[in-house]
Amino acid sequence: MEPATPDLGRLLQPSPLEPLGHTDAGLEAVVDEDAEGVRDEDVPGDQTMTENNFWLKKIEISVSEAEKRTGRNAMNMQETYTAYLIETRSVEHIDGPSVLTDSLWRRYSEFELLRNYLLVYYPHVVVPPLPEKRAEFVWHKLSADNMDPDFVERRRIGLENFLLRIASHPILCRDKIFYLFLTQEGNWKETVYETGFQLKADSRLKALNATFRVKNPDKRFTELKHYSDELQSVISHLLRVRARVADRLYGVYKVHGNYGRVFREGKGKKHQCVIAFLHAPYWGPGPQLSEWSAIEKEMGDGLQSAGHHMDVYASSIDDILEDEEHYADQLKEYLFYAEALRAVCRKHELMQYDLEMAAQDLASKKQQCEELATGTVRTFSLKGMTTKLFGQETPEQREARIKVLEEQISEGEQQLKSKNLEGREFVKNAWADIERFKEQKNRDLKEALISYAVMQISMCKKGIQVWTNAKECFSKM
Repeated sequence: MEPATPDLGRLLQPSPLEPLGHTDAGLEAVVDEDAEGVRDEDVPGDQTMTENNFWLKKIEISVSEAEKRTGRNAMNMQETYTAYLIETRSVEHIDGPSVLTDSLWRRYSEFELLRNYLLVYYPHVVVPPLPEKRAEFVWHKLSADNMDPDFVERRRIGLENFLLRIASHPILCRDKIFYLFLTQEGNWKETVYETGFQLKADSRLKALNATFRVKNPDKRFTELKHYSDELQSVISHLLRVRARVADRLYGVYKVHGNYGRVFREGKGKKHQCVIAFLHAPYWGPGPQLSEWSAIEKEMGDGLQSAGHHMDVYASSIDDILEDEEHYADQLKEYLFYAEALRAVCRKHELMQYDLEMAAQDLASKKQQCEELATGTVRTFSLKGMTTKLFGQETPEQREARIKVLEEQISEGEQQLKSKNLEGREFVKNAWADIERFKEQKNRDLKEALISYAVMQISMCKKGIQVWTNAKECFSKM
């Protein structure tokens, strides 16, 4: 029986947080203000939360700075890394004199630890992805170095978005470890490891085994897994195309700088400048020549001004592509979301496989019990061969074995019932979160693509304006 479609209009109010350790008064005071009377549910089931949720109404979360540091790793080897400053403060007191602020530094690896913990404890949730650790889909002008300042800045924005995604999630926002991540700088990692989440993590080998051996996979999760593969493929292709376009666009813009140099070519060097222009690369320094405008009395001012407009046009591409990179990062987030979707599908396959194995084991024990009770063996077994070779069991032995099997059958039936209920609950909660994710994805990608189109239109209008200005300069000659 398929679970009922979740009511996506209802608003889930988070339960009051109970931190595991001591925290500063800033964030804790704000969280406790509205704690009384709030519903406390372990699993939200058919409820979701809109973006105007508890955390983001009460708390402002930001990753405000990135700082390059040097230290020693677990192997006592010196390493260079980037630390990020996380700041949280009460939204209600932002304009007042007493701003309550918590701030602490976190490494990227600590963000990874937080997400790994969330993946284990919330397997039915599409856990938000982290920004890339190293640059992917770069074009020639971008550095692939993970310590490059521009890349670090984009990753800072991505880490802030990661925290805001968790804070706006109806389930993840209430997690104690996430709360401590924002407020407890010392011993936070030890607190995470004390949860024992690593022991609860499913092995990759077990997940792969379930993928190939499950007999009755849920069609919806199979289709979702296929969709996540296609989504990743489509976005990857889109990002590769965008990188190629950025390369060519950069060259087209930069070559306009050669127009400026041609317009300013000097006496006795016209031929030299034309040859240099024809052989100049798309970007980079052009020939250092005297100005053409200097030898033209009537045309000089117009050429000089037109050359200036070409220089402005050529230099404008740097800011344009920098803005484009932020839209590319938004696409990359959903590229990585595809793996988060597959993680939910893999967990369902594991649960389905365990259910099928439990049902198979129960059926086998029931058959053994029936054979002992009737004295007939319907299938070939080692026990049957042993009986033929060494004789029949005594009635007492047979009764004892039947009693043990009946106890095992009773336990197996309870386990099977429990696994069935657990599986249904997982499907119900997972599908509710998947529906929430779909709405978020459609909204975000729509806004990103519209904004990208608007930016391209603006870029073209600026290009038209440059040539319009150049035309006016030529008209005045």
